[in-house]
Parts: sequence; structure tokens; C-alpha cells
Amino acid sequence: MATVFWDSEGILFINYKDKGVSITGEYYASILERLKEAIKQKRRGKLTKGVLLLHDNAPVHKSRVALAALLKVGFDILNQPPYSPDLAPSDYYLFPKIKKELRGEYIEKEK
Repeated sequence: MATVFWDSEGILFINYKDKGVSITGEYYASILERLKEAIKQKRRGKLTKGVLLLHDNAPVHKSRVALAALLKVGFDILNQPPYSPDLAPSDYYLFPKIKKELRGEYIEKEK
């Protein structure tokens, strides 16, 4: 599984979860730390302007550990209204790019 963060200029950071690893508040907090570093490298000056993350309603995003990590890295949250699949930005940006890149490729199942 991959967690992908992007902005209007393109993909900022991709985290690939190892098989058998659970996604917890601690795991997500570690991703946020690495995302902050990726933004520093790829979008110089953007951190000082502020980072706004659009979160869905996944329990891991609402965990105390994740919320504390968001405060620590200085990101603000834009919550997605519940039951609003029409507001999924991944449908308009991320998935079309992935489909284009994978067109004609064969992906073998993991055993």
C-alpha cells in the first residue's frame, strides 16, 4: 500500500507500507515527519507559508498521536465532510496519473 501526498505542483512524498505493518497513529506520525522533510526539499519556502492537509475521516487521522504530530510539524487540517466521495481530490489528480503510468503494464499478484 502507498500513501501519497501531493500539491498543485505534483507529488511531494510517497510512503510504501511494508507487508504486515499496521497503520497506527504512531505510523502516521512518522510519515508526517518525513513529509515535512520532503516539503523542505521540494518546495523551499512553502513551510513558512503553512501547510494544509486534506484528511478523510479515517480513525488514524483522528488519533491523539496523529493530532499531536500535526501540531509538532506545524500542519493545519482541512477535514473532508463525511460521506463526500465527490470531494476526493485523488479521483481528479492522483488516479489519472497512476493509470497513465501503468497503462500497458502487467502487475503480478503478490503471494
